[in-house]
Amino acid sequence: MMKILFISLGCDKNLADTEKMLGLLADQGYSFTDDEREADIIIVNTCCFIGDAKEESIQTILEMARYKTEGKCRALLAAGCLAQRYRQEILEEIPELDGILGTTSWDQIGDLVQRALKGEQPRIFQDINRPMTVGGSRVVTTGGHYAYLKIAEGCDKHCTYCVIPQVRGSYRSVPMEQLLEEARSLAEKGVRELILVAQETTVYGKDLYGEKRLPQLLRELAKIPGIYWIRVQYCYPEEITDELIDVIATEEKVCHYLDLPIQHASDRILKRMGRKTDRQSLLDVIEKLRTRIPDIALRTTLITGFPGETEEDFRQLYEFVDMVGFERLGVFPYSLEEGTPAASYSDQVPQSLKESRRDQIMELQQEIAFDTCEDMKGRSLMVMIEGQVTGENAYVGRTYMDAPGVDGYIFVQTGEQLMTGDFVKVRVTGAAEYDLIGEIDDGFDESAK
Repeated sequence: MMKILFISLGCDKNLADTEKMLGLLADQGYSFTDDEREADIIIVNTCCFIGDAKEESIQTILEMARYKTEGKCRALLAAGCLAQRYRQEILEEIPELDGILGTTSWDQIGDLVQRALKGEQPRIFQDINRPMTVGGSRVVTTGGHYAYLKIAEGCDKHCTYCVIPQVRGSYRSVPMEQLLEEARSLAEKGVRELILVAQETTVYGKDLYGEKRLPQLLRELAKIPGIYWIRVQYCYPEEITDELIDVIATEEKVCHYLDLPIQHASDRILKRMGRKTDRQSLLDVIEKLRTRIPDIALRTTLITGFPGETEEDFRQLYEFVDMVGFERLGVFPYSLEEGTPAASYSDQVPQSLKESRRDQIMELQQEIAFDTCEDMKGRSLMVMIEGQVTGENAYVGRTYMDAPGVDGYIFVQTGEQLMTGDFVKVRVTGAAEYDLIGEIDDGFDESAK
């Protein structure tokens, strides 16, 4: 039986594609390994969203190439965004590759492998705007207790800094009945938390049904037995409706957590970015969310050093972050991406200044995060256990305020035996930078969930 090493880079949406490809390959009789030396086939699902991601993808491919001479590897393959974006150049620039697969061709992964093993060096691409579907087997790689549910592909926003529409196509929603079928299958396998992802989740269904259907999808997902948490990522603030806020506020399984990638808070920069909102509108939707859902945790991402960003623009961003006090926040220096409108702007900001401004925001956010953690002391929360701390009577877990991989943790001190995926009642007793410390709370109030 041939063994495959599959490496998934980039975002959680890419990981969802990887898991579907793993399922297809498993059905075709392949087995998997995490040892490069034992792999007959190595597949890298690549990312090219920003320069660092592109470099990581290329370096990973080159690192894996040596196992064609030092290991058993007979075929080295690339899938995903880098393969899609540089389909004309990638096999010439990286001759070690034996085949490539486009972003919308994941269901052809078995054909890619078979043809590569025959020495064909295949290039498999389909219409970048082909309708989205799910189905078939899926291998969950997140430990089994949580999984990403990719509800749509592509994007219609065309922000001036972003290549996603070029490599992922226009916005296409997955039909709701297919998503519900996939979610039920995941629940039957033991998944307890569903994390809804897309380039943008808030406009789900508009292309299929003529209206936004995210609230209805959340209500239907909440009916599935075995699912305890439903988390929503990548919500564009201008698309958030009162109906969506009401569902988050009232549906018990939907976490009081929302990811709002606002990118900036200067009206001038937002306009240059091609964003469809402004500073006051951002403040209005944040106020509405916090008024309706007082314990909501808001996450955002920002870009510093966008072309033309002045000291005044940056001051407005800094003051906005200070005033709003996001519970979770990440900052990225602007990455110039060829083929985007922003790449042609003449007023590019020096790299050192981009990074300096990022560091200033993150220093501010560290203070905000510390205060947020301090305010959590004494509060009782439901916690999902992620694993045990080696050699200690303590476990690592997440609260409703924390998405896996991007947010913080809570360290639970207990002599009890717990399993990954367990939900336990925890009282917060301390804080350490971005993380919390707690102990099992037998007097937990379910209303605190």
